[in-house]
Amino acid sequence: MARRLSSIAPEWWDYTTLDEEIIHDAAQLSVTDLEQLSRPGFKVVMYDTLEDFYLAEALEYIHSWRQSSCDNPVGICGPIGPTEQLPLVARLVNELEVDLSSAHFWGMDEWLGADGREVDVSHPLSFERADRELCFNRICDELKMPESNLHFPAADTQSFVESWEGVRCAVMQGGQGDIKHWAFNDPPRREGKYQEAPPDPKDYRKQGTRIVELHPITLAQNARTSGGGNITLVPQQAITVGPLETWQAEKVSIWHAGTHDNPLGQRLTALMIAKNIVDCAVPMSLLADHANVQFNYYRGGLGTCAIEMH
Repeated sequence: MARRLSSIAPEWWDYTTLDEEIIHDAAQLSVTDLEQLSRPGFKVVMYDTLEDFYLAEALEYIHSWRQSSCDNPVGICGPIGPTEQLPLVARLVNELEVDLSSAHFWGMDEWLGADGREVDVSHPLSFERADRELCFNRICDELKMPESNLHFPAADTQSFVESWEGVRCAVMQGGQGDIKHWAFNDPPRREGKYQEAPPDPKDYRKQGTRIVELHPITLAQNARTSGGGNITLVPQQAITVGPLETWQAEKVSIWHAGTHDNPLGQRLTALMIAKNIVDCAVPMSLLADHANVQFNYYRGGLGTCAIEMH
């Protein structure tokens, strides 16, 4: 039987094309139910305060970088969204005097401008600028990471892809967007060979860093979370790390503060990963096959799937 059309954007794949039973089951999950979804290879962690939540996220940077040495360089791949951990990372590096001379950092995505190039750091939504202003520019000069060890995606992806060679990625962090992506690994348009079904997970996982067209929901979400609601500011394409880089990371750590995805989404992807329900209409579900995934939740940001009229 043919999959139903998206109720959000009929020309695209997304979670609204799933079987209604999966969505219903996700909506019924309580916080206790979520905690019990942990299994080997997938861990659910709850935090009672935002302070503890963002400190724990920042400490993943510190723990990763402290493993690094000249003979065994180690890095972390990090998101913009959330960003609240970034000033904490800088403060921890300075206070604990963490030497970053051999450590690495990969930005996980960046916007693509209308000229076909990555946006300049002067762009108001530049992810590289946010990383630098919120974190790396705040680190003491004697502790700073060499500029050559800071890797940001570009339209010409070769240099970024090559930067993963010979460096161990201890953790890839991420948030979860409304479209259930990590980085900008969005579901594709419903056209051509994907007219009747979304990509086969085996094929989707073969994708590395690349230029992507963004789902309309991703555009709306980024306007909401970063652009004051001005969707005209948001580029329609981006450069993103892919599953190939993600599976090079020893751990994938996703941080749900409740400010990016909604109560249903935060439950849906956890359920699909825990139950090994893999569907490229929900890209985050592909992490079911990664050996070490952790979902981190701010308990107060989980909300409820109950009907509330506002």
